[in-house]
Amino acid sequence: MVEIFDTVVSFEFFEQMFCCDLAQCKGKCCYYGDSGAPLEEGEAEKIAEILPEILKYLPEKSKQVIENQGVSFVDCQGDTVTSIVEGKECVFAFVKNEIYFCAMEKAYNEGLTNFPKPISCHLYPARLEKFKDFTAVNFHHWDLCGCAKKQGKILKLPAYQFLKKPLIRRFGEAWYNELKQAAEAYYKEFR
Repeated sequence: MVEIFDTVVSFEFFEQMFCCDLAQCKGKCCYYGDSGAPLEEGEAEKIAEILPEILKYLPEKSKQVIENQGVSFVDCQGDTVTSIVEGKECVFAFVKNEIYFCAMEKAYNEGLTNFPKPISCHLYPARLEKFKDFTAVNFHHWDLCGCAKKQGKILKLPAYQFLKKPLIRRFGEAWYNELKQAAEAYYKEFR
């Protein structure tokens, strides 16, 4: 692991190749899971604020969940997460051509909002774990993302480079530049 400012980052972000391949995985990370997407402080309020811009993309069953429960709930581990439909599917997912997409991301890409999606989704496969004095940035392994690892190997794209935009969104440009320098030093030493 490498320490960057107030974070500790797993070397797996230098070692693992990763690039999402929606044609293969069909976006099922929005469908499978035992809870909704983890939300950071203030994200549930931001989602509620942009809700009018994203409702038009959502299926009726998702709209009903949002009406009855809201955009988020506290799961059994005490974390605030996005609401889910029928115990599995993210309430903000919609299907087009048999692929799951995020309604928040669609609205953002169309210039309707300034919020792309929860940072936990944007950062995947990075998972953050907050401790008293630092945040651990760990690489999450999920069988569902085997095709992303394969695509990353084909493209020779390390996970930290694939995640450049969301890492900068979460930690800032200076932090990412430090990460890049750490990766270069790591490659000199271990390649």
